[in-house]
Amino acid sequence: MRETFVTTTTALLDDPRTAVVLADISAAAFAPAAGRHPDRVLNVGIREQLLLGVAGGLGLTGLRPIVHSYAPFLVERAYEQIKLDLDHQGVGAVLVSVGASYDRAAAGRTHLGPADVALIDTLNDWTVHVPGHTDEVPGILRDAVRGTGSAYLRLSTAGNTEAYPDAGGLRVVRDAGPGAPLLVAVGPLLDAALDAVAGRPVTVAYTHRPRPFDVTGLRALAGGEVILVEPYLAGTSARVVGAALADRPHRLLALGVGRAELRRYGTAADHDRWHGLDAAGLRRSIDAFLSPAG
Repeated sequence: MRETFVTTTTALLDDPRTAVVLADISAAAFAPAAGRHPDRVLNVGIREQLLLGVAGGLGLTGLRPIVHSYAPFLVERAYEQIKLDLDHQGVGAVLVSVGASYDRAAAGRTHLGPADVALIDTLNDWTVHVPGHTDEVPGILRDAVRGTGSAYLRLSTAGNTEAYPDAGGLRVVRDAGPGAPLLVAVGPLLDAALDAVAGRPVTVAYTHRPRPFDVTGLRALAGGEVILVEPYLAGTSARVVGAALADRPHRLLALGVGRAELRRYGTAADHDRWHGLDAAGLRRSIDAFLSPAG
């Protein structure tokens, strides 16, 4: 996804309204683009607060900034500048992260960012994209850059076997019929979710755009039981689902990255397993939820 982001963004720089702001991350990959557009490909060094401040200034001049770094550096470290230099000034930007929750787990806690979407969710009127396949990235990025509002794209090294570029709204990929429990899988967790409910009467819907959440689609598909499978902090979308279904009886299971501090390195696959987000872990949680005693 990262390479596709660089390629797509480089092409978007042909529009003189587009700018890219970096904080050393991916600077080498953007070097050819910087050579062609030195006034619109800016590397501020390892200064993430300045990264967002520069983006805000560019936005005030009428440019459309694409702002890029690792998720914890871009969203957590520079959250105040997102709030003030973008939102408070009414400036739109496109934030693009890599690293996801724990793609670079071997680098330690500094590179883990499972709370990024929850933090963006505290801001007003942001669009959040979590592509689950490389082929979903170009269309999402082009639409975001050509827009005017603020958007956050969360790229990952993980991915599903099949792309669904049109799955901004909920896309049904497995239909178990009326009244069946509904599982909503976000981004790169779709394949694991499908494996987890194989042989079970569960409808599976997919989205790569959790914000704004497809409330209309949710209400059309949801019966009495809803399962959320998200690749970031568990429960991030629980409030949205709860509000959307407040007028009807329902039960909700929200699965995602746990809040407990693991203090482990390992690989991304290890962290999936430790957080119960591999197929086996999801199956255990879902079976317990759907059992008569669940």
